Amino acid sequence: MRAKEEVHGTIYSNADLKKLILPLIMEQLLAILVGMLDTVMISGVGEAAVSGVSLVDNINILVIQVFAALATGGAVVAGHALGQRDEEAAGRSAWQMVLFLLYASAVTTIILIGWNKVILRAIFGQVEAEVMKSATTYLIITGFSICPLALYNGCAALFRAMGDSKTTMYISLLMNLLNLIGNALLIFGFKMGVAGAAISTTVSRTVAAVIIFGLLFQEKKVIHFRHRITARMNFGQIKKILYIGIPNGLENSLFQLGKILLLSLVSTFGTSAIAANAVCGTVANFNILPGMAINMAILSVVSYCVGAGDYGQARYYTKKLMRLTSVSMIAVSVVMILLCRKMLLLYHLTPETETLAVQVIRFHACMCMFAWVPSFSLPNTLRAAGDVMWTMIIAIVSMWVFRIGTAYFFSNVFHLGLIGIWIAMTIDWMFRGICYELRYHSGKWERAMNGK
Repeated sequence: MRAKEEVHGTIYSNADLKKLILPLIMEQLLAILVGMLDTVMISGVGEAAVSGVSLVDNINILVIQVFAALATGGAVVAGHALGQRDEEAAGRSAWQMVLFLLYASAVTTIILIGWNKVILRAIFGQVEAEVMKSATTYLIITGFSICPLALYNGCAALFRAMGDSKTTMYISLLMNLLNLIGNALLIFGFKMGVAGAAISTTVSRTVAAVIIFGLLFQEKKVIHFRHRITARMNFGQIKKILYIGIPNGLENSLFQLGKILLLSLVSTFGTSAIAANAVCGTVANFNILPGMAINMAILSVVSYCVGAGDYGQARYYTKKLMRLTSVSMIAVSVVMILLCRKMLLLYHLTPETETLAVQVIRFHACMCMFAWVPSFSLPNTLRAAGDVMWTMIIAIVSMWVFRIGTAYFFSNVFHLGLIGIWIAMTIDWMFRGICYELRYHSGKWERAMNGK
């Protein structure tokens, strides 16, 4: 009887879900493709440039993930307000999230620019002079893009909370096109090297941030900033946002730190393993692309359902979107298994490296079919309901015990090399998936916001 009640009178039609999900998939695909082209362009400057940029990117990814997590917190709180039909509260919460992001990103910018050499040496130690020069240049210039990027991520999360992912797709398209054009002009035309790449990145992010921020002043938007601008923070609303954002940010930060640690282990396996791991990391992004896009939709849809107090609908859409994710992941995984050798032709790998990469990609694709969705899609329902402490604890424990601990065990005891790293990663997936399934079926996540 309950299942029938959940299906009838649903909040989102199939057409609504399609309008939300397809632009998200296109946005994710665009980001991956442009990221690959970006790397190719910078590689034309030289190895020192590529090395310097890659070092700084590790720092940038860490910072971006923290602000994306805070943006998620704001989007969830705004989504709850929309579910309660309280557009005024949604707008006020949205502005408070953006205001906090601006203050926090401004402080981060000052730290990154003011202590650039100290930060680079503390994290990466003594590197070659040319690499350090490239890294310093790239960090200083892209440091000015932290505020615009934080603003963009915050506003984009709000558009997704409103069910409008098409706008963010178009703005993302513009941002990435500007970045590519800027790279072509400044790197190859004006021979500015790393500085050209950094300027292009900063300008494109700033333009995107200004556009998406301006659109949120339109009063016809369900969430808008008109008449809500203030420089004062409402700590009651900030507390709600941080309750979601801080655990999510801590989880993402420690996850990125763990990946950096595993890279140091991979480096001990030799050049072929390093090259194969880098290529597999890029190719794996295509494998999980539909899942990452639909995960954003789960967060938006379930947040609205939770705000409306309709947990039956939250469960219904969780199951529906997870089924869609599973079907999409299986389809993409089959393609990856069959065509991975042809995809690797783009990288001109040695036979030894190619064989290793094919082994890893096919293993990853097989595991994605059944282990990825419970580990990465289901926790978004828990986060949308405010059950963030549980997801954070499970993710951190699983990451450090299974992904890192098991990776070192496989390496030192069984000498499995690179494939051992990826096996450890999927053990982490399975453990987390089991824990999230148990939490979801317990129903305790439905009382998370009331019990905080």
